[in-house]
Amino acid sequence: MITEAESVVMEALWAQKRPLAAEEVIAAVANQGWQEATVKTLLNRLLTKKAIRAERDGRRYLYSPVLKREAWVLEESETLLERVFGGRVAPLVAHFSRHRKLSRKDIAELRQLLEELGDDKR
Repeated sequence: MITEAESVVMEALWAQKRPLAAEEVIAAVANQGWQEATVKTLLNRLLTKKAIRAERDGRRYLYSPVLKREAWVLEESETLLERVFGGRVAPLVAHFSRHRKLSRKDIAELRQLLEELGDDKR
């Protein structure tokens, strides 16, 4: 499981279409206010979890994701749904609806999705 801090590093790696050196990762997550050692620790943790790989490039390493963002999002969303909403989507949507966290655009997109799902059942 990827921690919240590790996910920030993963997002930086997913955003690029090429491997990054540690210095580039550090620059990409600079808005977090982390020390260089913190970012390198996070990179090492991700290597241990096999979420990323490192390839030697002269005297440095270049890091790239092994874990696909789509796979991570699926795992995270399924974990949230199971843990908080018993694996059901409707209570999740109801929760956000009750707390006015759905914009008009969100509602329109949900309606469109439901219509498309309904069309698939026919």
